[in-house]
Formats: sequence, C-alpha cells, structure tokens
Amino acid sequence: MLTSTHLFKEIHEQPEVIQRLLETAYKSVQQLGQAILTRQIDHVVIAARGTSDNAGIYAKYILGAINGLTVSLATPSLYTIYQRPPKFGNVLLLGISQSGKSPDIVAVVAEARRQGVLTAAITNSPGSDLTKESDFIIDLNAGEEKSVAATKTYTAELASIALLSAVLAPDKTLLDELKAVPAAVASTLSMNEEIASLAPRYRYMDSCVVIGRGYNYATAFEMALKMKELTYSVVQAYSSADFLHGPMAVIERGFPVIVIAPAGMMEGVMGAFVQELNKNMAEVIAISDVASVLQRSKILLTLPHSVPEWLSPLTTIIPGQLLSLHLAHERGFDVDSPRSIKKVTETH
Repeated sequence: MLTSTHLFKEIHEQPEVIQRLLETAYKSVQQLGQAILTRQIDHVVIAARGTSDNAGIYAKYILGAINGLTVSLATPSLYTIYQRPPKFGNVLLLGISQSGKSPDIVAVVAEARRQGVLTAAITNSPGSDLTKESDFIIDLNAGEEKSVAATKTYTAELASIALLSAVLAPDKTLLDELKAVPAAVASTLSMNEEIASLAPRYRYMDSCVVIGRGYNYATAFEMALKMKELTYSVVQAYSSADFLHGPMAVIERGFPVIVIAPAGMMEGVMGAFVQELNKNMAEVIAISDVASVLQRSKILLTLPHSVPEWLSPLTTIIPGQLLSLHLAHERGFDVDSPRSIKKVTETH
C-alpha cells in the first residue's frame, strides 16, 4: 500500500519535523546570527547540490528581502576541478547538505575556513565531514530519511533558513509567524486525497513546466526535481518572467503548466501570467490561495491555509510532493527507490 511507503510517511512527518527543528535549532541559529552581526557580514555564499541547492535559492530571496544580505551560490568545480578557489572576503560560507558527505561541498567550506571565513553547516548528519569544517552547525534533527527523494529534510532546511532570517531581523513578530508554520503544513497535507484523485489525469503526461517567482522560484525548482526523480517526466522550472522570454513558444493546446501563486506581492504578476497562458490554450494547474488566480485556472489545487509570503514555500511544496508521489504510484513506479539515483550522491 502507498501509505506504508517511506516516502508517504516522510511527507506526512513534516509538521512534526519542522516543529522539532524550531525548538532544537533555535540556540545554534541564535549563536550564528550573533556571529554574523559581530563580524558585520553582508554577503552569504551557499554551497549546495540538488534539493539543498533549491533551499539555497530560497535563501537568496529571504535573506535578501528581509535581512538585506547579498546571497550567491558557490561554484564547487572551481575548488575541486579547476583548483582556482576565489577569495571570499568577509562572508558567511553556508554549506547545505542533508548527508554532509558530498566532497565538492565539503571542499568549498574547507577552503573558506582556510581563508579564515565564518563557516556554517545546515545538515541532517551531525559528525559528517561537512560539520567538521564548520564553525556553526544547524542540525535538522529530521530523523533518518529512508526514501531517496528528499522531502522532510527539504522543508527542514527551509525552516532553518527562515529561522536564521527571523533571528537576524529587528521585527520579532516574524518568529511568531514562523511558529505557526507546522500547523499550516499539517493543514496543507489534507490535500492528499484530492491530489491522489487528480494523478490519473496525468498518467501519460511526458512533459510539463512548473512556474514560480519570488520566494516560490525555489518551489518551482524543487517540485520539478521531485517530479523528475519520481515520475521520470521531463519537467522544467522557470520564473514567470523568464518563461515569457522565449519558452512560452512550447505551449500548445492542453500543455500542462503548474503555476505556484500563493497570496503576496507576486499575486498580481502571477494572475496576469495565467491570463497569457490561457491565451495560448495551456492547461493551467494552480497551486494557490488567490481567488483571481484560481478563477483563471483549469485545475485548482487550493491551498487550505494562508501564510505570509516569506514562509509560503514551506506549504506550497506540499502539493508538489504529493502530486509527484501519487503520479509515480499511478504509473507503477517504486516511490522509495527511483531508478538510477541513490540517497547520497558524492560529486567532485
């Protein structure tokens, strides 16, 4: 039965995992935040791969918009292949890795430490090689993730980044908003049966696109990754702005476009984008709590619980995880062990 799979269970563990993260990681995040302030750091470099790289995209938006920090993603091959590491200056080097084992991510953090840079790790594996090179460790404390596809560790990574942002921000009401997220995620999981009933419609879909913007640009990439990993479909992620600059040409009647458009500053932009998709006769699948977006869409995945936009990636990814799970199951695939990939990927 699908409910007995590790993936199904881990998706449904997320409210508990996020709640635990907020409780157990607060002290270490507060200490890291103090070090950032003491050193007057205004630039963060993130080293990550795969799902963790998508969490890094979220960090670019949240740490930039709320905390005024410039955030960039490292280029690991400069360290491991070209042997040309750049000079960091006064930055925080943040390594994000569930396993803490990927040699190229560890190499970036190790070089930063060699240069005297402040280093930190977000990981589900305390004691890993990554943590040995880090001044501060944020333990996701998510428990063992047995399914190959990362779900609970991804949202725990998002929560840890949101916690860092809230700790650094002068507005302490952000912490209260963050504390409400586990309940919002639990509410969003109530969409499970609705999404299970939708999966047969897309059983023979071989390609689609996922669109997000702002904070949910990260969600688009993470959902596309989950769909590729689990359903073996060709799924591409775009911002709505980038999609209008050429890729819109792929749209024809009935082409599936998943639009992630929760309430917030982007809702007007995303509503106008859905109108453009309709002009080109796309089949729009909306993950949203915005009436104007839902009214213009073909398939409605209505978010049952609204949260502030800066936290919305923690809830909007849930329908993406569930759709990937049920579509893979509908196609008869092993949802815990997708072909050709493994849990820990060690790249150089």
